[in-house]
Amino acid sequence: MIVLVALAGGLGAACRFLIDSALAARTRRNFPVGTLVINVTGSFLLGLLVGWAQQHGPGAEPARAVLGTGFLGGYTTFSTASVELVRLTRAGRRAAALGLACGMLGFSVAAAAAGVACGTRL
Repeated sequence: MIVLVALAGGLGAACRFLIDSALAARTRRNFPVGTLVINVTGSFLLGLLVGWAQQHGPGAEPARAVLGTGFLGGYTTFSTASVELVRLTRAGRRAAALGLACGMLGFSVAAAAAGVACGTRL
């Protein structure tokens, strides 16, 4: 199980890198759109997985560990979000930093709630 979680975490991190790079190539790099998109979509997917796992009981634990802890743990990025907030603040872009912080929290929580709601119906 540990090996599967580790491999899934590496795959999640690789997906994060690819998505962030693709978004950075298409957007202005002075605002971390990729970090926002990754954390919001990851929150939705984790909510979906948790909602699904709640409906399927203990038999869903391996999937929850590998996909939730592994893949989505590697995919989402709290540390990068924190560094991006510090970078915006140090650049004097306090409004952008505040918008990112509030947006990331608000959208991520809403996405997780939507995911759980959808997942309980699967």
